Amino acid sequence: MVKHIVCFKLKDNSEENCKKAQEVLLSMKDNVELLRDIQVGVDFLHSERSCDVVLEVVVDDRAALEAYQNHPYHVNVVKKHMHAVRESSVSADYEF
Repeated sequence: MVKHIVCFKLKDNSEENCKKAQEVLLSMKDNVELLRDIQVGVDFLHSERSCDVVLEVVVDDRAALEAYQNHPYHVNVVKKHMHAVRESSVSADYEF
């Protein structure tokens, strides 16, 4: 199994924008069939080092991660939205 984690800092981290990002990310649950699990959290501390929204996705293996990265819904809907609203992001991918 592979876990893919992305932490987003949004340009506007208002509650409304964070919730919208959460909804867009969670919409992959019904549209990207190779996901084994998906969780999306919105930060509540708002500390100086906090990110605003965190995505955690689980897929079967590295090949599934590659397929996820190129999935039309992920590319055309999710990435398009997140690239428009993010200030920055960091990610990590690991096998478990």
